[in-house]
Amino acid sequence: MDLKRLNERQVETSRSLLGKETVEMLLKVHEDAQWILENLGVGCKQPEIQEVFGKFEAEGLAVVYEDRVYITSGLVEQSLKGVPGLENFFVPMNSFFIGGTAPYVYDDKAGNGGLTPTPEHVARICKIAEENPVVAGMGRGVKLKDEVQQMNIMAEHCSKPIYFAVTSDVSLARAKEIYKHRKNIMIVFCLTRPPLEVNENLSEHFVKVVKAGLPLFISAMPMAGISAPYCYNGVLAMTHAEVLFGICAAQLLNPGIICIHAGLPTIADPRIEYNPNYGLISHNLLNILMAHLNLMLDLPTFQSAGTTHEEHPTDRAYADARAGQALCLKYGVHMIRHPFAFLRYLIDFSFAKLEKAMWIAEEVTPKDAPDVEIPGYDERGIESIQRLGLGMYME
Repeated sequence: MDLKRLNERQVETSRSLLGKETVEMLLKVHEDAQWILENLGVGCKQPEIQEVFGKFEAEGLAVVYEDRVYITSGLVEQSLKGVPGLENFFVPMNSFFIGGTAPYVYDDKAGNGGLTPTPEHVARICKIAEENPVVAGMGRGVKLKDEVQQMNIMAEHCSKPIYFAVTSDVSLARAKEIYKHRKNIMIVFCLTRPPLEVNENLSEHFVKVVKAGLPLFISAMPMAGISAPYCYNGVLAMTHAEVLFGICAAQLLNPGIICIHAGLPTIADPRIEYNPNYGLISHNLLNILMAHLNLMLDLPTFQSAGTTHEEHPTDRAYADARAGQALCLKYGVHMIRHPFAFLRYLIDFSFAKLEKAMWIAEEVTPKDAPDVEIPGYDERGIESIQRLGLGMYME
């Protein structure tokens, strides 16, 4: 590993919080992710991404073969050197956001979900975010069909950092206009999907946003037990590899562009037919570990915590929010999405849960964190990746 990229102060902080063994595990995760990129590669048909990696074939730093891009550790480290670090980033540590993006609004009066989001819902979320000091910024919260309308509402009502999607030329043009007037925006992309493939329906817009120089929020969501090994370092390595691919592509297309590592490792729960369980304590810990690796690499980082598996705003849902928020404060993170309003599977957005979870965040302390067992490195993680290659862990 190129030690020049490591933030040595953060390495010491992480050691004091997580222990030496876990820090060594996280640094090994970085090496495993590079092994994945070099040996398994990422399927990609987007011509400009292929071309920019192809320029490094003569140096032996990349290979583009049969619509698959293989990246060496040397090119990964070279790309990471250009990413602007944390020192001048526009969001401070331990920041809780209202975000991601729910397809529905929970009807708090009727006690069920499934309401179609409206512009009024978005404006209400924005005003709550703007008025509450515990909220550092916001994503969309809920999804409107009209991207431009949604970003206009967000820009008008919330001066705090915001992030949103750009999937058309019209929305890109509007995002560029907003960025001229305020620099605290991020454009969200889930560029890749399992097993190590580019989302081609988004890749063209990704390239356009990169060339426009807008800050990139690069997400990836491998799931332990489905598309990644069922251990901490295994799913972390797969998540990290996917996001590193996006960071490398962005840096080669537009050197120096701001990149946020928004890897969101998740866990399939066999008790619920291998659906993701966002209410697990281990979901919080997994994302905190992802954050620490990125912080040690001096990368702005945006993970998930404080989530629940509850379908309704129950006492358990609020206990889950408290536990996740407290763990984040105990171990330290950068930016966190989903800590307030979301219910099971992140499908419904509850305003009642938003209000109460914000109140919890105002008074929660690290002492409220549940006890957790901090993991070390499990060799079976990378061994299973090497054995299965591009296969899925559950077909």
